Amino acid sequence: MPTDRVTDLPHPLAATTSRRTLLRRAAAGGLAAALAGAGRRPLLAKQATPLATPLAAPPAPTAIPIDHVIVVFLENRAFDNLYGLFPGANGLTSPGAAIPQTDTTGRPYPTLPGVINAYPAPRPDTRFPDDLPNAPFPIERYLPLNQIAPSPVHRFYQHQLQINGGRMDRYVAWTDSGALPMGYNDTTNLPLYPYARRYTLADNYFTGAFGGSMLNHFWLIAAATPTWPKPPAAKVAAPLFDSGGRLIGLTRDGDITPDGYVINNVQPFFPPYEAGTAASDRMPPQTNPTIGDRLSAAGVPWAWYAGGWDDAVAGHPAPTFVFHHQPFSYFATFGDGTPGRAAHLKDESAFEASLENGSLPAVSFVKPLGRYDEHAGYAAVAASEQHAADIIERVNASPYWDRAAIVITYDDFGGWYDHVAPPAVDRWGPGGRVPALIVSPYARSGYIDHTPYDHTSILKFIEWRFGLPPLTTRDTYAYNLLPAFDFGAGPGTPEP
Repeated sequence: MPTDRVTDLPHPLAATTSRRTLLRRAAAGGLAAALAGAGRRPLLAKQATPLATPLAAPPAPTAIPIDHVIVVFLENRAFDNLYGLFPGANGLTSPGAAIPQTDTTGRPYPTLPGVINAYPAPRPDTRFPDDLPNAPFPIERYLPLNQIAPSPVHRFYQHQLQINGGRMDRYVAWTDSGALPMGYNDTTNLPLYPYARRYTLADNYFTGAFGGSMLNHFWLIAAATPTWPKPPAAKVAAPLFDSGGRLIGLTRDGDITPDGYVINNVQPFFPPYEAGTAASDRMPPQTNPTIGDRLSAAGVPWAWYAGGWDDAVAGHPAPTFVFHHQPFSYFATFGDGTPGRAAHLKDESAFEASLENGSLPAVSFVKPLGRYDEHAGYAAVAASEQHAADIIERVNASPYWDRAAIVITYDDFGGWYDHVAPPAVDRWGPGGRVPALIVSPYARSGYIDHTPYDHTSILKFIEWRFGLPPLTTRDTYAYNLLPAFDFGAGPGTPEP
């Protein structure tokens, strides 16, 4: 029995319906549909509603006009933080969305505590008043989109304590940034807002796991949490549980669970990694399969394009290059000097060139350099979203637009408040709700998709389209992204 489980939920395959039947149903839609057909209630938090109905008869994968899937993976924004004011979405104007925050004893704050800029050393952020009401507040009143906000804590155990069993009322109690998590942006000012209006915005999309960046990058490419046998003792967390197994605190924070799973940011064993990190403090190479392995085995071209990759490999990384945002570099198959690395791990400039020279692979993951990835603490919302909008426009101007699908989403919640509790599926998550935009000539126009997706839904879509076997239980049962598309319509063009 895991020593740090959050909840003891029945496994979906424990239903009386046969595994084969569940798998068949899941292939057409997702975990919730499969369990519903087996007479089981879907493991979904009550606030994660309404649910979309999966397609009853999805088209054959080879019959759809999508030959290129492009995933733009941005950073650290909850849905309510960016799209809380999006018309028609389940946002901050929904009934009950302004959940009063409580301290660790359950008492509501009379007013929110002052905003703290926690890095590099904690200090009051005097741009904000120190007596904000206990409610979400418009952050642009104090911090324009072109300025950099402080970064609230966003770690594995703290995130679960903030969620507080689905009450969503301890984002302030378990942060290091005072009132900051409760800030939200004016949705209509976002550079990506016109694309969300024109195409499909998913308002029930969750991260793959609780917590922060590295772990959720793993869930994007492997649908799994990395392991570290016999880790350094100083890196092991000591979570505190009550007699019923419910997480109630932290005796000691750390990056690794007591049973050897890596849940917070650590450096990869292979370069590039943060200068000065000893080999004993770098994660051992991982060997479980990734979506890259599945694509390669099927002969499907793919690449991970990272801003600043070439400079980092050459030993002079840009100031905002983030080593733990490069998930494939943690795997033995893509280690330093391997054929896998040379073939598939590339600089973002190579993505831009591929749109022009006719070499765009079937599956592209685009990871912008830190200054453009929207991560609070070192990136501004305006410049980051404009960079993502520029990617859309480059694809639109290329010969690939008519047969492409672009998914723009965020690795994790970034420590920001959201009022929708994530589905309760397994020990790892899903985590917080984040925005996801599906941009394509075949994306439903002006559509808000309420289907309960998470990062493994991207895997599901790729696996379905290219005929690949799933990686783990989670992507086996994930909802496919198909409800976001209308393949009966002709190809369109961006009209932001």
